[in-house]
Amino acid sequence: MKIDRIDHIGIVVRSIDEKLPLYRDFLGLEFGGIEELPERGLKVAFLKVGTTRIELLEPLNEKSQISKFLEKKGEGIHHIAYHVDNINEALEKAKNGGFKPLSDEPQPGAGGTKVIFLHPKTTGGVLIEMVEGQH
Repeated sequence: MKIDRIDHIGIVVRSIDEKLPLYRDFLGLEFGGIEELPERGLKVAFLKVGTTRIELLEPLNEKSQISKFLEKKGEGIHHIAYHVDNINEALEKAKNGGFKPLSDEPQPGAGGTKVIFLHPKTTGGVLIEMVEGQH
């Protein structure tokens, strides 16, 4: 498994429409569009800064994991995502290294990517996402 960059930093927001002007207009980040992921209860917007992106995450419903995060912690940084060349290898390496994946198989991510998340209790309090593919 090779990690070649930080793919994105996920930030939970109550409303993408309300926060978009900060990132797009004030900070001048390149807007990459909005996508809905109904199977995960998410609406996401990507903004590019250099080779990294900022991912704004808005819950689509109360059952979304992001809704639970908002309720407990409010808006803010949710996760750091690393781009990997082989998601299945990353999953096995995580399991063998004592890091707990939140799913047994890679899951579909935004833009046709494959993703896994590692539980923050096994990573020093940081929710880590591993991403294969390009958005």
